[in-house]
Amino acid sequence: MAKVLVSACLLGAKVRYDGRDNLLDHPVLKRWHQQGRLVAACPETLGGLPTPRAPAEIQTRFPILITTDADEDVTPEFLSGAEQALDLAHQHDCCCALMKARSPSCGNQEIYDGSFSGTLTTAPGVAADELLRNGIPVFNEHQLGELIDFVEQQGAAA
Repeated sequence: MAKVLVSACLLGAKVRYDGRDNLLDHPVLKRWHQQGRLVAACPETLGGLPTPRAPAEIQTRFPILITTDADEDVTPEFLSGAEQALDLAHQHDCCCALMKARSPSCGNQEIYDGSFSGTLTTAPGVAADELLRNGIPVFNEHQLGELIDFVEQQGAAA
């Protein structure tokens, strides 16, 4: 049975930087949750950041630098959380991940550009990038159809 690593905020955990969640209410996710197929993870809290916390954005990629809007360096926490999310995916043999779009950790296609102005740039977040580089496909909440198709294909192949 294929398992999916999921951003904890999408499952209703109040772990966002502002202490809220991004609950994704979908019948297939509910069924998978009841079947024990979802593995919840918040890379930022896994990395040791508190909830609530200051907003953070990736400033540079080479070398990687992630700061809060108060210019506090939170790179070590983000990197640790990304590694721990990858470890969880491997431990639970997850076939893929469902991560929060635009998050500096979890965004799979685009994230905020580091200016704290709401401007987006095409790039993955730190945890999504770690998963992708290790062969784990990452979908976001706007790609649920693609995710469901992918997971069902994994089940058929098993």
